[in-house]
Amino acid sequence: MSEGCIFCRVIARTLPVSVVHEDERTLTIVDLRQSNAGHVLVLPKTHAETLDVLPAGDHAPLMAAIVRAIAAVKRAFAPDGVNVWQSNRPGANQEVPHVHLHVFPRWQGDGHFAVYPGPVRDAPRVELEAIAERLRRAWDAPLPLAAQTKSGH
Repeated sequence: MSEGCIFCRVIARTLPVSVVHEDERTLTIVDLRQSNAGHVLVLPKTHAETLDVLPAGDHAPLMAAIVRAIAAVKRAFAPDGVNVWQSNRPGANQEVPHVHLHVFPRWQGDGHFAVYPGPVRDAPRVELEAIAERLRRAWDAPLPLAAQTKSGH
């Protein structure tokens, strides 16, 4: 737990929260922002600022909770689709520095999430291969220590 973290305070119940589900490793809550009814957040109970430093032991429980949240949103609200998103760091618009994933019901024409803000092009194959090569070289680098070994709360 991190004393200054708002989500750690939510997990500790020192702030009001509408809980959807809780287990040993995760907490699923209703997001305060409901531009589409049924928007929930899935949080690991372990404090980690970004997904790449979340302890490995928390990966599978977090994904299992996300899958359950998607199913619950679909059953409860019958949306046309569901977005799942997670942001790492302020450059990606992460507002709270504690890993959390949004499960967001979608309806055709609801106006949310233009994936590309403007015109896009299909990149030439040589450019795609250069990008893939940079990622392949980075792929095998060790994960941050927290994501390799630590687990717990």
